[in-house]
Amino acid sequence: MRPFGLIDVLKGAIGPGLSRPAELQVGALCWREQAGRREYLLVNTLNTRRWIVPKGWPMKGRSLAEAASIEAWEEAGVRGVLSDQPIGSYFYDKLTGTGLPVRCEVRVFPIEVTGLADSYPEKRRRDRRWATREEAVSLLGEPDLKRLITTV
Repeated sequence: MRPFGLIDVLKGAIGPGLSRPAELQVGALCWREQAGRREYLLVNTLNTRRWIVPKGWPMKGRSLAEAASIEAWEEAGVRGVLSDQPIGSYFYDKLTGTGLPVRCEVRVFPIEVTGLADSYPEKRRRDRRWATREEAVSLLGEPDLKRLITTV
């Protein structure tokens, strides 16, 4: 735990006055049916190694759903059937290089996985794993993301 410092004082004093809308991100809830049960593909974050779903920023010239599909490919090697309708959103605070959090809304699109590549852009940077609904709920940290898992 880091000591309380000037940044904490400033966040407390001026933070509420600086609130702004959440930054939009896109996420992919990748799933498959395996032995009669649904499983979800999770990846870990680059810095803290927490388990999450593939996610990233919107991409110019791409729909939000397409951007989510590209993130699933880059982060986990996913090929599948993409829905162009989101199943919902979750919010989290992303820490910036300055230590100040930025509120993000992640709009999540389901992808039924039809294949996983052995080689993909972030293979050496991330782990991926399949998890049952119960396992995913226990591994994920974001409460709203846990809720979304139970809807697909």
